[in-house]
Amino acid sequence: MLSPASSSQELDPIPPLSESWIQSGTATYYRAGLALFLVGFASFSLIYCVQPLLPAFTETFAVSPANSALALSLTTAFLAVSIVLSSAFSQALGRRNVIFTSMVCAAALNILAMFIPHWHTFLATRALQGFVLGGVPAVTMAWIAEEMDPKALAQTMGLYIAGTAFGGMMGRVGMGMLIEWVNWQTALGLLGMLCLLCAFGFVYLLPSSRHFVAKKGLNLNFHLQAWWSHLSRPTLLRLYAVGFVLTSIFVTLFNYITFRLDAAPYFLSQTQISLIFLSYSLGMVSSSLAGRLAQRYGRQSMVILGFICMGLGIACTLAQNLWAIIFGIALVTTGFFIAHALCSGLVGAAAQDHKGHATSLYLLFYYLGSSIIGSAGGWFWLHAGWLGVVSLTLGLVLAGILLCLIQIRPQSPV
Repeated sequence: MLSPASSSQELDPIPPLSESWIQSGTATYYRAGLALFLVGFASFSLIYCVQPLLPAFTETFAVSPANSALALSLTTAFLAVSIVLSSAFSQALGRRNVIFTSMVCAAALNILAMFIPHWHTFLATRALQGFVLGGVPAVTMAWIAEEMDPKALAQTMGLYIAGTAFGGMMGRVGMGMLIEWVNWQTALGLLGMLCLLCAFGFVYLLPSSRHFVAKKGLNLNFHLQAWWSHLSRPTLLRLYAVGFVLTSIFVTLFNYITFRLDAAPYFLSQTQISLIFLSYSLGMVSSSLAGRLAQRYGRQSMVILGFICMGLGIACTLAQNLWAIIFGIALVTTGFFIAHALCSGLVGAAAQDHKGHATSLYLLFYYLGSSIIGSAGGWFWLHAGWLGVVSLTLGLVLAGILLCLIQIRPQSPV
């Protein structure tokens, strides 16, 4: 924790630690939980709302499936870079201010996107949206690590991840259903308006920080030292690698399953495809339960179990039967959110200080996986079809399990 010597820089005086942490079961805890759920929903629905629209982009803009995937890959690439920068700005501007500003700007860009007629301009808007959204994930995770009672940390992180799961689900499902009634441009605008309301709800509900220490100016040397201190720790490096692998598998699978189900022999409509993303509801449940299960069976075992679920789910998608494919997607979703929720909490536990910097690096690797492998998956789809996508993602599952077996638990402070 931060030392009392720096209290002159704090936004509020710090009472005794046991009193200042947000305790599970209190009214403040529930306000914080709802605020975190809103921010998770808004940010991830804005990021992933284009995923069910990829086939529509190929028709509207006359681009290939691999090029249409850039609408998501560019967003996550710029998000990855911005996350690292936002951790520095949040040290000077405050966690709440950075998150709120990011949410408002991202929602406004989604509304703007509905008026853009050209593909490259649309991609530029999506890239900018990813950049401004960088102020949300790492800063939110840092706020949780700083303000929540350590006993409730895994549970609270699971609640935030549940919000991201709900946002990812509604961004996909809601968008897929809306475009049956309105064009995809109007659907993007409606989602932007909803997320704008979420931003104001978040800033109203979130409790004031009690452990945040404001640092005047950007102080580049301080941030470089903080990032390097985390990158030099093997435990954190392994967690960052696990995050890269997790999102690589998840986004690649979901990017190209839409093209498989849109083609023969299924010929599913966008609404029918989007309903498959209701499997995200399993992610909401599994991420919320992951912390409790980890207390009983151990975090390392549960992360490995998450990867095994993903591997079995990927194998199921090789079947021709539609219900087997849906079951496989549900398994992948469940395993992903178990592993992601636990790894997110482990990063905060492994970093004794500068938690915002530690979480920003985790999310940098996390979204780089989404961007790099999510785009590379297009090559496998074009040259080897669905078998190529399955081979790529199963190889990544094995890599993730090996990383967990090497080490996944945080080291004790020296």
